[in-house]
Amino acid sequence: MPQSPQCSIVIRAYNEEKHIGRLLTGILEQTVQDVQIILVDSGSSDATVAIASRFPVELVSIKPEEFTFGRSLNIGCARATADFIVFASAHVYPVYPDWLECLLAPFEDPEIALVYGKQRGTTSTKFSEHQVFLKWFPEQSNTRQNHPFCNNANAAVRTNLWREKQYDESLPGLEDLDWAKWAFSQGFGISYAADAEIIHVHEETPKGVYNRYRREAIALSRIDPRQKFHFTDFLRLFLSNSMSDFWHALKKKQLLSKAGEIFWFRAMQFWGTYQGYRYAGPITEQLRQTFYYPLGRNLGGKESKRKVQPIRYEGN
Repeated sequence: MPQSPQCSIVIRAYNEEKHIGRLLTGILEQTVQDVQIILVDSGSSDATVAIASRFPVELVSIKPEEFTFGRSLNIGCARATADFIVFASAHVYPVYPDWLECLLAPFEDPEIALVYGKQRGTTSTKFSEHQVFLKWFPEQSNTRQNHPFCNNANAAVRTNLWREKQYDESLPGLEDLDWAKWAFSQGFGISYAADAEIIHVHEETPKGVYNRYRREAIALSRIDPRQKFHFTDFLRLFLSNSMSDFWHALKKKQLLSKAGEIFWFRAMQFWGTYQGYRYAGPITEQLRQTFYYPLGRNLGGKESKRKVQPIRYEGN
């Protein structure tokens, strides 16, 4: 019998011709070479599939109307032959050649069910989203965190546990958080690996930001329906996060150029959240702190200095 790969990588894609080639190039540059790459494409009309076909990828196609975040993951996971499944959004790419190595290392502890890695933005990333990345993905690793926050743009799970609990295909988002909550309930741990770093490219309009946070609020309220998100929460969190961003932008001498962008991003983020909760239900205080409260004034901690040289992508 042929030996299983070290990991199976599941990538969800729709019209990602600008980014998919860089991600796949970065995967081939990894120190972990024995991998299975599964691309779940939901009806791309651009060159995504043509570009991906130049790489050793197993292509799975689904119709756009069949897509949900959980369903596309489940379809990809069903093809996995390795003991670990890595998830990567089609518009991310690894910074270092040991990305997979660092992401898989915490699984040496048999009680770890899920590992997620650091995310950072690029030049097109909005200032406020840079601050979100710093809050959600700090510079220090956490071998066993005490809450179920995670993000499937850059994460890995044990295949045998996915077989026990597949992703909820009815959720409009945050299927990763829902799965992590289940793993917690089974006594398993979640690990954050700061050295498993990727660049996450978001090029969203105000409407796109609004829709993303509204969709996630609807999902979050279904996952943990205990607390409400009132209009006063919208005002308080919009103001506190905007003021925090203004302060950080001032420290970076970017306030004049970023003030308008900060205002609309935070307005759309929390207005979308408020509207999502009007549609649905509540959140826990612990998740509220993780998702919504502003970054502290330490700028997310001192950036780690790595001895590993980053991947040199063509065009950089």
